[in-house]
Amino acid sequence: MKKILYTVFFVSLSLICQKGYTQVNSSTYLEVIKTALKEKWPKNRTINLVFHGHSVPSGYFQTPEVRRMDAYPFLVLHTLDGKYPNAVVNVITTSIGGENSEQGQKRFEKDVLIHRPDVLFIDYALNDRNIGLERSGAAMEKMIVTALEQGIKVILLTPSPDLAVNLLLPDNTLELYRNQLVALSEKYNIALVDSYQVFKRLKAEEQELKDYMAQSNHPNKKGHQLIADEIMRWF
Repeated sequence: MKKILYTVFFVSLSLICQKGYTQVNSSTYLEVIKTALKEKWPKNRTINLVFHGHSVPSGYFQTPEVRRMDAYPFLVLHTLDGKYPNAVVNVITTSIGGENSEQGQKRFEKDVLIHRPDVLFIDYALNDRNIGLERSGAAMEKMIVTALEQGIKVILLTPSPDLAVNLLLPDNTLELYRNQLVALSEKYNIALVDSYQVFKRLKAEEQELKDYMAQSNHPNKKGHQLIADEIMRWF
């Protein structure tokens, strides 16, 4: 029965990716959060943005070097500071280098929910190639459902590049994980930051992806800025 259910899921996933997908409305998805960000003292409150995932949101550049202030969570904070000058925003990274979504799901309650996120970003697809689509999908779904039950706004991130993978090849490993996240975002009517498509577009335009990378699987500041810009579309 389990295999049948996953077969149906992946067939549906394939159809979604062939026809395109319907994204939730970026102008309204975070409407309550954006309203809160505009409040002035003494009516304002602290807004918690939690970034859960692997080495990329953690800020690893050339391992073991970590440059958190040049990674997309803090680039987002910098832009939010300019856009919402009266807001108090916490950026909290619960990500761990080398981790996959199963490991992240096991510590989800004690390490993530404890911070009472207003918005939760989940970025595991790059590393989830090590556990396979089925296990990745199951772990991601558990985190999504748990967060939504707490009234948290969830934003999924598709994988950033690995220079060992040709993004222009159909059904390459990263694209399969990207497609699964697309399907999950549709199923739960949650937001998606399609980092994969941003870098794939650059590749299709014959730009050198290495110019956006600190090492094969970690973006540099220029690459992180592309991801941050996509996140800011929701704010």
